[in-house]
Amino acid sequence: MSNHDTDIIIAGGGLAGATLALALARMVPQLRVTVVEAYPLAPDALPDSYQPSYDARSTALAWGSRRIFEELGLWSELAAHATPIRHIHVSDRGRFGATRLHATDHHQDALGYVADNRWMGLCLMRALLATGVNWQAPAEVVAMTPRDDGVVVVLNAAEGRRELSARCLVVADGGRSGLREQLGFRVESRAYGQHALIANVSTTDSHNFTAFERFTDRGPMALLPHGDPLRAGNTAALVWTLDDAALEALLAMSDADKCRRLQERFGWRLGRFTRIGTCHHYPLTLTTVHESVRPGVVLVGNAAHTLHPVAGQGFNLALRGLMALVEQFSLAVEQGRSPGDLAVLGAYQQHHRSDWQQTAGFSDSLIQLFGQPLPLVGAARDAGLVGLDLLPAAKRWFARKAMGTGGRRASIRPPGSTFTEQAEHD
Repeated sequence: MSNHDTDIIIAGGGLAGATLALALARMVPQLRVTVVEAYPLAPDALPDSYQPSYDARSTALAWGSRRIFEELGLWSELAAHATPIRHIHVSDRGRFGATRLHATDHHQDALGYVADNRWMGLCLMRALLATGVNWQAPAEVVAMTPRDDGVVVVLNAAEGRRELSARCLVVADGGRSGLREQLGFRVESRAYGQHALIANVSTTDSHNFTAFERFTDRGPMALLPHGDPLRAGNTAALVWTLDDAALEALLAMSDADKCRRLQERFGWRLGRFTRIGTCHHYPLTLTTVHESVRPGVVLVGNAAHTLHPVAGQGFNLALRGLMALVEQFSLAVEQGRSPGDLAVLGAYQQHHRSDWQQTAGFSDSLIQLFGQPLPLVGAARDAGLVGLDLLPAAKRWFARKAMGTGGRRASIRPPGSTFTEQAEHD
């Protein structure tokens, strides 16, 4: 036992922070974990049941993320409200090119899933109750001082300020991380000059468990199947990219006019749009922190990188990074090293760097390619989409990107076993 109050402090108890806490508790139980969350959660007073809400915000989970949650022993519960994506339809508005992916072509039940954020959080908190994770909420990490064997953080909690020492601080408080800036990490951001509008919509035709990715001359939009995981319904999760003027105009419209505008941009593949729920929106930026580790400190999730939502890979990338970090923490314990050693955190960064570079490059290239209005570029896009649909090798590559597979995967194993590198395959 070290002379620290805890081994790992996770600043942020959202989906990323809670998933990391659960993974550490189950896979590296030798480490004492403390989660610091600003929202006044009550882990000991969780509801016994979950009633899905029409306006619930959701997250796209790739097939590779399902496998991670299976390894954490959480998927069987998550699956109760996770709508499968069995087909993906990619098209370019006003042009003939299109690509279609089907789960059965890859011998899988689904290419991915759509799960409500509140349901995922509830499942994580239920699982965390059975662990030894210490939950501090409402509380916030407001300062940190490095020391030779770790860090000392200052918590601002209901009972006042106090200090807590740890061997490593994990910053998982999101893309607008105030702690990241306070600690002086250099952030590189490139604004797309667009906003993502998120809402749930209803249509006259069933989604048939199909995710639609629709590129238009004013930005991409996605419609993901949402609702009952066993019966194809008429509700979809919308992600609509809009510039400042278009967003302002849309928000001022009635719901009926919003549906009509959406119909104009998306088309009739799902029949008529009949309802749109509460609209949320946020500005789109490509954000990276190239050096996301320091002795005793590591950034994860959106605090380390944010992507354009066009490919739905943001949380899936973060989840793979979390598992890479758990892998290095486990190796550190086996080797008798501190999880906050720079060599340990540097190994994590090295393993995860190629993943986020490739994923960010893939998402950004889609925006650059489909954002070009030139006729020759449009013709090339048509040829590319048709080629993806006709060439098996190209289609498998595209499917692996969509499913979050194809690269290095941290092997999550019980304590005492050895982690090995594995490559994902169809």
